[in-house]
Amino acid sequence: MARIRVVTDSACDIPESEARRLDIDVVSLSIRFGDDEYTDRVDLTPEAFWAKCKASKTLPETAAPSPGVFQRAYERAQADGCDGVVVLTLSALLSATYQSAVIARDAVAGTIDVRVVDTKAVSMAQGLLAIDVAEAAATGADLDQLVARANSLVPTVGVVAMLDTLEHLIKGGRVGGARALLGQVLSIKPLLELRDGVVAEAGRQRTRAKALVAIVETAASHAPLRRLALVHGASGEVAALEALAAGLATEYPIIVTDMGPVVGTHGGPGIIGLCWVEAEARSR
Repeated sequence: MARIRVVTDSACDIPESEARRLDIDVVSLSIRFGDDEYTDRVDLTPEAFWAKCKASKTLPETAAPSPGVFQRAYERAQADGCDGVVVLTLSALLSATYQSAVIARDAVAGTIDVRVVDTKAVSMAQGLLAIDVAEAAATGADLDQLVARANSLVPTVGVVAMLDTLEHLIKGGRVGGARALLGQVLSIKPLLELRDGVVAEAGRQRTRAKALVAIVETAASHAPLRRLALVHGASGEVAALEALAAGLATEYPIIVTDMGPVVGTHGGPGIIGLCWVEAEARSR
């Protein structure tokens, strides 16, 4: 039986317990606050990240893992007796992470078979895909089967999230001051979604409550769902969104997890949303 290791990056927001259960090796991006650099989820937890965000006047910056970090992950797989590696990276349009994974793949050519897949996703849309592929790997699927599965699932994943504050978009220069001020005064809650590998605006709601309903309605429009996750960045709306999402039909139980720095840097504290993988009947 083939033994294949799934490697992904920390933009996936996979809970540590799931990564351990499925032997997923999560390669960390780095985060910089001014002159201070941290390794995502190694020496900076999501909780600490959000606390620093609230205290910082400038946006943190994220950086892709170096090829060497990926290469060490591939070498760990080889040392553990794996026959191959499937790497599932965040969207190549959002980060140089995919490129680093490919450079590292070429560096180990001839020693272990490594395949790199651009998920065209981020956060738990990427994470759910990694979980699905890792569960298939645990049943003994070979490298070709796992890559084919990953590629077939890429078009079926989605994300929709609500921004609780426009502050990070203001800090990042993505929203003009007058428009941002108007948005804050009117309590407008922008919605974001994944579209062709990039994060795009998906409308606006006048209240948090309406935004949460819109999130669930968007996910429901993709039903039936195979997998579903609720992700958030220090949000107070988790229970409310979880209750609204309870009616969504999904093959696996919902996963509730923290959103880390990669998306959180731009979304800001209070971001909350749903990520999903469509059921196979729909995806066909």
